[in-house]
Amino acid sequence: MVYDYSEVVGRTQQWAEQASAAGWISHAAAGSLAELDTKTPDSLFSQQEARPLIVAFMGGSGVGKSSLLNRLAGKPIARVGVERPTSREVTLFHHHSVAIQQLPEHLPITHIKIAQHEEESKKQIIWIDMPDFDSTEQGNKQLVLQWLPHIDVLVYVVSPERYRDEKAWQILLTEGAKHAWLFVLNQWDRGQPEQYDDFKQQLHKAGFFEPIIFKTICTDEWQEDEFAALEETIMNLAHGHTVQQLQQRGQVQRKKALQQQLENVRTGLAAQTTLADLQNLWLQQWQQACAVLRQGFSWPIKNAASYYAEHAPDLLGNPQASRVELWDHWAQARFDDALDTFILDVAQQSLPVAPLKTALAELRGKAGKTLQAQTELGVRQALANPGHLLHRGFLKAMRLAEITLPLAAMGWVGYQVFMGFYHSNQTSTHYLGVDFAVHSTLLIAITWLVPFFILKKAQPSLQKSASKGLDKGIGQAFGLLEDEVLQTLAVFAEGHTGQLQQLDNLIGQCNCQDIDTRLMVDSNSALNRMLIE
Repeated sequence: MVYDYSEVVGRTQQWAEQASAAGWISHAAAGSLAELDTKTPDSLFSQQEARPLIVAFMGGSGVGKSSLLNRLAGKPIARVGVERPTSREVTLFHHHSVAIQQLPEHLPITHIKIAQHEEESKKQIIWIDMPDFDSTEQGNKQLVLQWLPHIDVLVYVVSPERYRDEKAWQILLTEGAKHAWLFVLNQWDRGQPEQYDDFKQQLHKAGFFEPIIFKTICTDEWQEDEFAALEETIMNLAHGHTVQQLQQRGQVQRKKALQQQLENVRTGLAAQTTLADLQNLWLQQWQQACAVLRQGFSWPIKNAASYYAEHAPDLLGNPQASRVELWDHWAQARFDDALDTFILDVAQQSLPVAPLKTALAELRGKAGKTLQAQTELGVRQALANPGHLLHRGFLKAMRLAEITLPLAAMGWVGYQVFMGFYHSNQTSTHYLGVDFAVHSTLLIAITWLVPFFILKKAQPSLQKSASKGLDKGIGQAFGLLEDEVLQTLAVFAEGHTGQLQQLDNLIGQCNCQDIDTRLMVDSNSALNRMLIE
């Protein structure tokens, strides 16, 4: 599908705005895309079947641009003179039937002079005399740059003294592929063949294989020169097919320039680093940070464990009970250092880090709350079930023994009393005496006191339990923080891939392979000699 250049530019600028706001591309890159120019020669006219060819005389101060236009018009329509800059305004010369319908707002009407003619042979051409682009007045240079996108053919005028002007070459090299070019070596009565050859060699270096150069003389007494050939060449271009070719080629060149610019942006955005690489970078950095944090928490954990052991009833019975803050400024600083180091590592992978910084900023503030919540939960669980599993099983056995052993002892004693009484009635055997009573009492007491004593002495340390709970809570908090960063990295990688896909889509819309080959310029035509790739 062939996309219109202005449509692609609009989508590009929309993407650049959101990508810059999210930090995926720099403000400079977004600014360069925001400054993309959608102005074309067509934008000066309403939609119609055909429009005139727009030809502009461009050159430095004093080279005779205005004199050439006056000679073309047969009357003085453009200002000439010795004052510098000679041309301060844009002069339009066109047939009276041609109307420019949509003069852009950035082209001030106060800097435009309009002259009209009645010649039917020149009806399909609008001639423009541009201000001197090498003027010290910045307004003149800005006016030239504003008009350039609206030009089809640039007639680049130089003089024998000024054909090597550096400012002129900069504009030619920048705008070269966007226009058709004709070259005029004006004031040739003062020129030398060596200068012509040197000028032609310079154009070769600029990319013109066989440039069309005319030698003209514009004085009060015009001498024989190549002005007629210049006029005839331009007149031969003034038909719909040439305009259509220039329009199509202008679209292609603008898309190529936009595609190159987008590819440059993509080069800065793309990286070879995968999500797994980023996750490994984080895990390595986080392991080091965890080791440092655990060392730093050793003393606070002991103090917190003592406090929780002393206030266990209050803590378990009152959710709003006072708590011990483990996450202090030192811990926050270590956590921030780990994230900052990781961000630097990501930046070294040539990845945009602004979106990652934004995503991790929220996590920085949540770290303390996460650790506090997990350590409190760990302490509550540890104090509610102190000791380890085997220890708790042993204590349950002792509690059962504390009940069952005395009962068993009392049952045995009762049984012996009953049997002794029964046998004493049948025989002359004496009934149970004092020794049995003492021993029975001691047995019952021992079966109760031993489990009771063991339960007293074997109770788990609340301080140790609180310490284990705190340690467990810290471990869980570290795991949650690690997982949150990993999830953030996954979202970051997904967003990065999405940005690249959008950018690739825009680059694909700049593809010019579907251009109709019938509109391409004939390699043997004069127009082909006026173009640069």
